[in-house]
Amino acid sequence: MKRPRNLDPPPSPRRKRALSREEAELWENVTKQAKPLRKRSRPAKNSLEIVEEAPATSNSAPPPKLPATIRKIPSPPPAPPPLAPLGRRERSKLSRGRKDIDARLDLHGMTQTRAHRMLLNFLQHAQAGGMSFVLVITGKGRTVGPESERGVLRRQVPQWLGLPEFRSLIVGFEEAHIGHGGEGALYVRVRRAR
Repeated sequence: MKRPRNLDPPPSPRRKRALSREEAELWENVTKQAKPLRKRSRPAKNSLEIVEEAPATSNSAPPPKLPATIRKIPSPPPAPPPLAPLGRRERSKLSRGRKDIDARLDLHGMTQTRAHRMLLNFLQHAQAGGMSFVLVITGKGRTVGPESERGVLRRQVPQWLGLPEFRSLIVGFEEAHIGHGGEGALYVRVRRAR
């Protein structure tokens, strides 16, 4: 048995209305809690701020229509791109010497403050110079005697490279091959300048 087709007319298009302050706040809270489905973030559109309209009165005469005041709020700067590991082929070529390392930075014996400043300047110059792979030597730290400890810079440099100021300069990094320093050095892939 066939079902009868729906003969109702299609719904008429509705006019868009302005959001009340409460609705705008609710929508803002929902959008802040939403997680994106994509890995890369898109640049955010300029958000709108909606100012509350005058409350309606219960007189018999309809209240005068007041337009909602809308102001554009500049969107926050886009988040720096996430880090990505080096590809297996690239790592293999670097470790075997088939791909050149464009520059090296040795941080041995530096304080954390000086090493941080030197690393940032080095990566900025590497990006400006169009370099693709650099080697950052941190050292392994003390491994002999009762005061054996893992090097401070060896611990700190990977954390620094994950900071937003460095993520805009690099694509990713990995521990270097034993021939280039092993645990005491990092291959860093420099992001192309835009």
